[in-house]
Amino acid sequence: MMHGRGKSSPVIVAGKPANKAQPETVTAAPAGGARQLASLPRLRRREFITLLGGAVGWPIAARAQQPERRLGVLMGYPENDSEAQAYFTAFRDELRKLGWLEDRNLRIDTRWTIPADADSMQRFAKELIAQQPEVILSNTTPTTAALLQQTRSVPIVFAMVADPVASGFVASFARPGGNVTGFVVTEGTLGGKWVELLKEIAPDVVSMAMLFNPGATYSPFWLKPFKAAAAMYSVKAMEAPVHDTSELETVIAAQAREPNTGLVVLPDSFTDAHRVEITSLAARYRIPAIYAYRFFTALGGLISYGIDLRIIFGDRQPMLIASLEARSRSTCQWKHQPSMC
Repeated sequence: MMHGRGKSSPVIVAGKPANKAQPETVTAAPAGGARQLASLPRLRRREFITLLGGAVGWPIAARAQQPERRLGVLMGYPENDSEAQAYFTAFRDELRKLGWLEDRNLRIDTRWTIPADADSMQRFAKELIAQQPEVILSNTTPTTAALLQQTRSVPIVFAMVADPVASGFVASFARPGGNVTGFVVTEGTLGGKWVELLKEIAPDVVSMAMLFNPGATYSPFWLKPFKAAAAMYSVKAMEAPVHDTSELETVIAAQAREPNTGLVVLPDSFTDAHRVEITSLAARYRIPAIYAYRFFTALGGLISYGIDLRIIFGDRQPMLIASLEARSRSTCQWKHQPSMC
């Protein structure tokens, strides 16, 4: 079932709280940034929720004595990406807190991939399935797609997916079906919110370009609201696709030639992995830009509006942990197409 929200946090733009509360977070480089969001939309299995009621009270010492479980992790970033390493560390720390200890009752097989390299994702997904994990944590939309091409039976929990229905991972939020569940970390309406905030912080902007990798097949999820909001603010909306790193400077320089242009950087493992280049180029060409995540502003980006992804990899993995608990206790039998409602 889909997805409750907790308390919301106030929006902060350039260090000043806005009037309306939102479930996301804005950070601006000059003000030092704001904090993380309060809650996330998510998909859940009824059996996981029921199981968690008993699993939470299970003594940690008892878990540590269980037979070794096998967990696979497919990351959508290269291994040298510091932010992705922080996600993975948060995830492992949370597992340890709950009594899941590597070399004692848990084995983690991890593969790191290259964003926008479909071949490497397929290769690593195949390798991971060959290790016969009992459940897999999938980092992004591309890694989830790669895994689903390799298995329709191994349970997969995705951590960072924009639109699982449009991506074909689930049938619907109410009744997803299949062997996949996970977290929806954003909403399409953010495409319009980015326009609103960038226009507020840079009022002279008369045109905005959305920078994205065409390999991100879910880009229309944000593009449509982006264009609708741009029209409402009498701003010219443009698409700025970037196929690989060699095109980054060419595309951003082309936008700089347009007078009073702003840049909206679509969240994707490609743009995330190349955040240093993108923020540096935006600064060099003096283009006001808004990003989805605060690690862009930490590098000098102007403003960001989105979530703290480390939350998802830390205390927001009940489904994956519940699957490990279930298999330890033999209380949850996964079938070829288990119910996800």
